[in-house]
Amino acid sequence: MDRRLVPLMLVVAIVLWLPFGRGSTCSASSLQAHRFFEQENSKLRERYHAEYIASFTYNTNVTEENRQAMISAKAEGAKASKILAQAVKSGDYIHSEIPSIRRQAIMLQDLGADALDESDYLELKNAISAMQSNYATATVCSYTNRTNCSLDLEPHIQERLVNSRDPAELAWYWREWYDKAGTPMRQNFEKYVRLTRKAAHLNDYRSYADYWLHFYEDADFERQLDSTFKNLLPFYRQIHGYVRYRLRQHYGPDVVPAEGNIPMHLLGNMWGQSWSEVIDLFTPFPEKPFVNVKSEMERQQYSVRKLFELGDQFFQSLGMRALPTSFWNLSLLTRPEDREVVCHASAWDLYQDSDVRIKMCTEVDTHYLYVVHHELGHIQYYLQYEQQPTVFRGAPNPGFHEAVGDVIALSVMSAKHLKSIGLIPNGRLDEKSRINELFKQALSKIAFLPFGYTMDKYRYAVFRNELDESQWNCGFWQMRSEFGGVEPPIPRNESNFDPPAKYHVSADVEYLRYFAATIFQFQIHKALCIQAGQYAPGDSSRTLDNCDIFGSKKAGQAFKSFLSPGSSRHWREVLEELTGETEMDPAALLEYFDPLYQWLKQENSRLGVPLGWGDTNKISSNCCGPFST
Repeated sequence: MDRRLVPLMLVVAIVLWLPFGRGSTCSASSLQAHRFFEQENSKLRERYHAEYIASFTYNTNVTEENRQAMISAKAEGAKASKILAQAVKSGDYIHSEIPSIRRQAIMLQDLGADALDESDYLELKNAISAMQSNYATATVCSYTNRTNCSLDLEPHIQERLVNSRDPAELAWYWREWYDKAGTPMRQNFEKYVRLTRKAAHLNDYRSYADYWLHFYEDADFERQLDSTFKNLLPFYRQIHGYVRYRLRQHYGPDVVPAEGNIPMHLLGNMWGQSWSEVIDLFTPFPEKPFVNVKSEMERQQYSVRKLFELGDQFFQSLGMRALPTSFWNLSLLTRPEDREVVCHASAWDLYQDSDVRIKMCTEVDTHYLYVVHHELGHIQYYLQYEQQPTVFRGAPNPGFHEAVGDVIALSVMSAKHLKSIGLIPNGRLDEKSRINELFKQALSKIAFLPFGYTMDKYRYAVFRNELDESQWNCGFWQMRSEFGGVEPPIPRNESNFDPPAKYHVSADVEYLRYFAATIFQFQIHKALCIQAGQYAPGDSSRTLDNCDIFGSKKAGQAFKSFLSPGSSRHWREVLEELTGETEMDPAALLEYFDPLYQWLKQENSRLGVPLGWGDTNKISSNCCGPFST
């Protein structure tokens, strides 16, 4: 080689790799940037694949060996993320004139917990996985046989919460679960709070709450959250008052107060987040039988696979992607008998060759018909944005991912659709039956909202150090009471620690997404129903609560356009293209449930039902609060 060419080659190499704004041409900078991010996204996909494989293995086989392997994979990923973030920062890509490059740079420089040093990172991941393991393996003692302490949350405890009408038995299982799944995890939760606070500061956020909120890309989003909650409270208060009145009729004044908080162990759910499982206690029109999907599924000998095939068929009817063969081969769809698993339903993107999976302990009933479609919504989202760069393979708003499956479930659970698949005989309900069905839905959707609101409002207060550690437990119950009017069946104090008895707290899962999803799903549902010609204001044959978009290619194309950008664009843009709206707005939800809302107001007035509630007496009177919204 001519030695005179060496300096020239060095100059060319340096120019090709110069960052933005430092003497390189626009075209060279653009070419270099695209090449850099293409390479790094490929590496990132490989890392994510390794991390999620290790995590899926642990979640489907809870052993100490698999837990350590999962933590090790995450630690390796954290190291690589730091190196990548530094390279992005050094390249000054955040000032690129190319919007997609700027957006990728912003997202890749956001390290989260990966910003911690190795020792702190491992301590944090060990604390979280210890809480997860405890949640997954916690068992309780039987009320009728105290020597049998092998009862799992699902199906054993949940079955008793749904079917028992003995307040003492219900309180027993409630206390057993919270004492086993919550209280022992206080030290791990303390570590978690300390280290996530440190991680937030390393990422230049004031608190971990602000770090969570930044994913919504809207400095005003918490205010929107508060405003939305306040707008929905009048409807919730009508439901709460009616349910309390009917529970008091059944259990008597010694168990249920006339004007106070509802004892949550009576509501058919461990966390009091959904009340529909005990609807037989307060059905508006008991002479009108509910749509009995479970008995018909049993008569037709439905299998778990059949539930998933129905969901797959629904998405395909919209012109969307079919489940890949690997889904059926690699998912865990029922509880295995030979090992411990994390039964909490979840959908997984393994970042390789359309490898998408579900992990859940499915049973054949109405609840799981809904959950299957919810989880398959996540799967379809993964498949729709699969062609995006790795960094954009996610939802632009955490609430969107949770909303997608629920949007489909709104159609699936409509009388019109259930008739079309042969599960009920009549595709249109009379007015009393319609009120019953809307009430049942509201006991899941509307009753959930104060719970969904509280879960992160509580953690925000902890993360921001607004709640003293000596009041972490009473503060939790103060919020549950203040925002939702529910309380524990027995007194709780600081020797107890109850928040980790909910999976999402133990697993470090931000929860505002579920509240937001409950609102967004009705906005999206309305838009798709219009596209499908299934909804028209004032037309009693085309209502939001009996809309079925099955088979509508037009609605499917609109849905694909909404899903396929992933997080490459701001959520307001993609929401506006589909719905014409740019904010989280409860108007569509309130329209959907309006016939029930009007009926409740009239019925509560007729019965003289008191609305609202006071302070709970199940915690110390000198606890913190009230909390503002």
